[in-house]
Amino acid sequence: MIFLRSLAFQLAFWSWTALMAFAGLPFLLGTRRGMMEFGTVWSRGTFALLRWTVGLDYAVRGRANLPAGPAIVAMKHQSAWDTIAAPLLFPDCAVVIKRELTWLPFYGWYVVKAGSITVDRGAASRALRRMVAQAERIAAAGRRIVIFPQGTRAAVDARKPYLPGVAALYHQLKLPVVPVALNSGLFWGRRRFMRRPGTVLVEILPPIPQGRPRAEFMAELERRIETASDALVAQGRAGGKA
Repeated sequence: MIFLRSLAFQLAFWSWTALMAFAGLPFLLGTRRGMMEFGTVWSRGTFALLRWTVGLDYAVRGRANLPAGPAIVAMKHQSAWDTIAAPLLFPDCAVVIKRELTWLPFYGWYVVKAGSITVDRGAASRALRRMVAQAERIAAAGRRIVIFPQGTRAAVDARKPYLPGVAALYHQLKLPVVPVALNSGLFWGRRRFMRRPGTVLVEILPPIPQGRPRAEFMAELERRIETASDALVAQGRAGGKA
């Protein structure tokens, strides 16, 4: 049954995405905000398909921990689900993505138009400077910045290092960093076909204020995200919901 539901989702998802890929072309001539809102419609439709075909929903805790103004959101990354969810969880945010994604037809055009922050992971310090420069413009416009501090998806129970990009943003932008934990990998695994029913739990944790030394900040960020994510994974495995 899970296989058939996953197949139904895949067919519906690719049909929906193909339709939206062509429907979005006129938005390339419009505003950045218009493109962002169009992308949010795609995300919302994708999650509706997940609920309908697979029985997968999500719940968010800790919304009161999110500052009203610009902030850096450091989000655990276990699944493709996370990137789809970002504009729904944090409206009009700018997501830090690897530059290679901008080369993809349609998707690449749209994320650039929507104002995403691109990073060339092969350019080391030059890439960090360029990322910070883009992020400064985003913050000046009052928008939130979403970054996946491990740089790539990590399977549930896997441990990947936290990369220096989030520390560069923390020290240069002088904004609070909001850690976000989740358990999406239980239901939509990395490079897995199966999509499993249940409820993805997302927890927005209290912000880390400015002024921490780099090493202390990185250790605190990792501790908060990993501890909370482990707890959400345990709850998800036990069948728990919000």
